[in-house]
Amino acid sequence: MPAPCPGRRRRWWVGVLVWTSIAPFAAWAALRLIPADVHFQWIRAVAFTPYVALASAALPLLALPARRWAALVVSLAVATTLAACVLPRAVPAGAPAAAGPRLRVLSANLKMGTVPPEKVVALIRELRPDVLTLQELTPSAAAGLHAAGIGALLPYGVDVSEPGAHGSGIYSRHPVAPGRHIRFGDFRQGVATVRVPGAPEVAVVSVHPCAPRYAERAPCWAEGLAALPLPAPGGPVRILAGDFNATLDHARMRRLLDAGYRDAAAMTGNGLAATWPYEPWNFNGWSIPPVTLDHILAAPGVATRSFGVHPLPRTDHRAVFAELTLPAR
Repeated sequence: MPAPCPGRRRRWWVGVLVWTSIAPFAAWAALRLIPADVHFQWIRAVAFTPYVALASAALPLLALPARRWAALVVSLAVATTLAACVLPRAVPAGAPAAAGPRLRVLSANLKMGTVPPEKVVALIRELRPDVLTLQELTPSAAAGLHAAGIGALLPYGVDVSEPGAHGSGIYSRHPVAPGRHIRFGDFRQGVATVRVPGAPEVAVVSVHPCAPRYAERAPCWAEGLAALPLPAPGGPVRILAGDFNATLDHARMRRLLDAGYRDAAAMTGNGLAATWPYEPWNFNGWSIPPVTLDHILAAPGVATRSFGVHPLPRTDHRAVFAELTLPAR
């Protein structure tokens, strides 16, 4: 019986290697299209979809030299699917015709209150926000902010501070009415209605659901995101700003976008600007590349004029800032 041709054996192994390379990317693309965060491990993994999309661009370069035409077609389909999920965030979108007043929104995670209050106040002086939402606001951090002079810049507010990572707060240049905060897993997401002259009432949430770091925290994370209010015709102008512990690739974030919210970063072509981690962060010995967990979402009818991320010391998050135009009253 003649021995197998060495050339044929090599071609078979090349085919196996090409398809083995494509398979995990194809599985990732398929999971990304499912309208659900299917498993705890997927909740953690899907945040890195932009990196996977970038790597998938090399797949056709493996299939083409090997003359694996079916693999080439599949690899092109996979790379195109992942690119379609990610690239729109990097392209500025048209803004709605909003004719009301401007509203400048700043949001920052204080990492259990460790950011020096004077640094927060200095950023407020620099950016001149009308509304500030804070996450991981502790009672001592709230007291420090008042001592540093935040009251002279943003005199109105809602204090839902708590020890550790559970608290939040909203500060405003305009009068506010506190709402019932959203609470899951001891994380308190502050709620307030801001009365902006010349605009409808603006309902603001300082967003901070549980971090899905462990499997037992995933339900708290999911419930905290699911409890965020959706925009409704005839209701207040809604703005969600904070540390969502989720990227636009998570199904629960896509639900908010499908309901009508617009991500300020994506609207200005900055949707891939990473916000966490900006301190060394390792998982099982691997350094975690930065992803976009902090967002400012605005309801339909609100135009985004600009967006940026800004550093603060002693926190692993970048602050996010957006200049919005509200609809006229």
